[in-house]
Amino acid sequence: MVHGELEFRLNDREYKNWLKAGRCLLILKDGLHPFVNNRMRAFHRDLLNKNSHLRTPCETSSCKLRANKLSRVCRACSLWQTVILSHHRQPDATVNWDNCSPPSWRTDHWELAKAYMPRGQVKVKGAHECDASALLNLINYCNYFSVDVKHVKEVIRYRNELMHSSDFRVRDDWMRRYQTSLTHLVRQFSNVPEMAAVEQQINDMLSVDLSIYASGQDQMDSADSVGLESDSASQLKINADLISQWEAELLQERLQELLHAAAAPVDDDTKTLDAEQLMTLGGFLKANRDLAERFSAELQAIDSLKA
Repeated sequence: MVHGELEFRLNDREYKNWLKAGRCLLILKDGLHPFVNNRMRAFHRDLLNKNSHLRTPCETSSCKLRANKLSRVCRACSLWQTVILSHHRQPDATVNWDNCSPPSWRTDHWELAKAYMPRGQVKVKGAHECDASALLNLINYCNYFSVDVKHVKEVIRYRNELMHSSDFRVRDDWMRRYQTSLTHLVRQFSNVPEMAAVEQQINDMLSVDLSIYASGQDQMDSADSVGLESDSASQLKINADLISQWEAELLQERLQELLHAAAAPVDDDTKTLDAEQLMTLGGFLKANRDLAERFSAELQAIDSLKA
């Protein structure tokens, strides 16, 4: 089956770059999930073993934190706040305390992890529900991770440039720098079994053409990627439905990020910019009938916010 509007989008080289770069983030995320979860579980266990006072339950069972400021909480939760900041590489930076449920810090390692993550993690219950940005920020800010944070920050910067692109397009020279940055980061985790195949999968994705031809398939020039199969000419093909799925995952991630930002407090410094980017994304979706149908519920939410 040929996807006419998808085919048109993929005939734009710089849009294909944007899509491939985003797909690499999804590959990276899947590789990081098990490792990050195991490290945070070990971190949580170490904190409890080294400080018996952290085993004290919340005195009210209902302590809450608002926005990005330290709020009044019970003594037990206040001790957790102190410990969290002591392991924060930049304790003076914004800490999204409202990601967390303080009474759960004692029992849930992922509530601890969310203190080191970007906003919007309130409902996230584990590493498998996180996007690449959340995991990379956790690794960047929590000093329990022994990595060269320079490479982590570089990939975070490229990720933000990609997701904040106003026209969903990136140039070839940007892609080359991005690939180098990803390679440096992935090699930081060369001893992690789940990351062993990530570098090759990323290289495969970045070398793919992704153009849809009349057959409804893509000609590809690299091997061993999920969804690829060799033909008699030793070329690799990928189903257009799979490309459409990748595109939807990437757009969905950006939509959810912006919709959450739109619901942030009025005094949020980035609210105006986020609203503009949300409207731009909404306009892009509406201009492509297949995407408008797929994201009809999100477009209704955008229209409601606009009204």
